[in-house]
Amino acid sequence: MNLLRKLSVVAVLSLGLSGCAGVAFIGTGAPGSSGLYAQTTSNSFINEQTKLGSKSGESCITSILGLVTTGDAGVNETAKKAGISRVTHIDQKLTNIIGVYATYCVVVYGD
Repeated sequence: MNLLRKLSVVAVLSLGLSGCAGVAFIGTGAPGSSGLYAQTTSNSFINEQTKLGSKSGESCITSILGLVTTGDAGVNETAKKAGISRVTHIDQKLTNIIGVYATYCVVVYGD
């Protein structure tokens, strides 16, 4: 019985440290996450022949424990706030700290 109890504790701790806050960003296209700490960036070229553009804008979503998530990181809204009418490039950034606090940001470039 003692072994079963220890295995149960290990299983609960593993799930608890798996990055609950980062779970809020599954399906967003956010770059990889981890249980302890993650800080990653990825990008999406709209057209690889195009320059980044003269303007850029950034919008973020914040999550606490994967329970409370707020913000708007939509490309359309980000471009509108930055005065961009033609998007040429999009970067995505994810930060996840022990699954307690996470941010997902979109950086939009264009003219």
